[in-house]
Amino acid sequence: MNVSILGAGSWGTALAIILANNGHQVTMWEYNKHYVKNLKKHYENKVFLPGVKLPREIEFTHSLKDVVNEQHMIVIAIPTQFIRSVLKQMKKFSFKNTTFVSVSKGIEKDTLLTVDHIIAEVLEISEDAIGVLSGPSHAEEVSRKIPTAVVAASTNIGTAIEIQTAFANSYFRVYSSTDIIGVELGGALKNVIALGAGIIDGAKFGDNTKAAIMTRGIAEISRLGVQLGAKPETFAGLSGMGDLIVTCMSKHSRNRHVGEQIGLGNKLPEILKNMTMVAEGVETCKSVHQLAAKHHIDVPIANAVYSILFNEKDPMKVTYDLMTRGMKTELEH
Repeated sequence: MNVSILGAGSWGTALAIILANNGHQVTMWEYNKHYVKNLKKHYENKVFLPGVKLPREIEFTHSLKDVVNEQHMIVIAIPTQFIRSVLKQMKKFSFKNTTFVSVSKGIEKDTLLTVDHIIAEVLEISEDAIGVLSGPSHAEEVSRKIPTAVVAASTNIGTAIEIQTAFANSYFRVYSSTDIIGVELGGALKNVIALGAGIIDGAKFGDNTKAAIMTRGIAEISRLGVQLGAKPETFAGLSGMGDLIVTCMSKHSRNRHVGEQIGLGNKLPEILKNMTMVAEGVETCKSVHQLAAKHHIDVPIANAVYSILFNEKDPMKVTYDLMTRGMKTELEH
């Protein structure tokens, strides 16, 4: 297939390697001209995946026209908050036979939309032509062919299987699902819990505390997700608990890193200023706070993370408040 990837960050680059190795013709689009020039020169993403050589078959461009014309599949690997503006530039093109795949993990601020709904709304295309690929999958490991398992989801099972077939190989196993909202929300909401896990690391709590926040965090994700139409079992799978585990535990996790720096006493604006990659969970935390209030869903951990990030509440005090809330049964909502 002819496949375009929008966004040459670490994840977009890792997926380009997979698709090229699987025999597809891959074109990567990047908005930064200087960045594109370096990719063409070195065939290495020296900023986000240093040391990983890219297949010579991959093409790079700064022009959207080069990546939307007669493509079988377009993979969106742009930070969520920038997706709408890029898609608006693409509206003049036709996408009659194109499958769109979101690999971004976030919720758009203000609209509170997941990426599949942003694509459908801006490009005015059917949800059946849109899918999402998500799961526990750090680019740093995938690019080095470390065995990884993820989920391809779409409201149309045929689209999910098309994505599954395009990406799957001996080190990248892909399952299919029709619960696209569950897979989208699992990938987005786990970043908020990972911020909390990082705060725990920075504040020097312990393994017991992290296990608690991860387990109770998936309960919050499931409560909110089911309210929004997701299947509860999705959150026990790769795009739910699986992605939560890797994001809360890994040294590669940007969101855990941000939380750790907060726990160490650093301020959010300075932390973000010193990062080259985007931590999706920061903006998603605002969206989750709004979504939970809108639907009257109890998300005490997500709200605690919000209060620490944006109201500068003390992590120790917030943790004490969480621990001393009213007693409940474990399965109580």
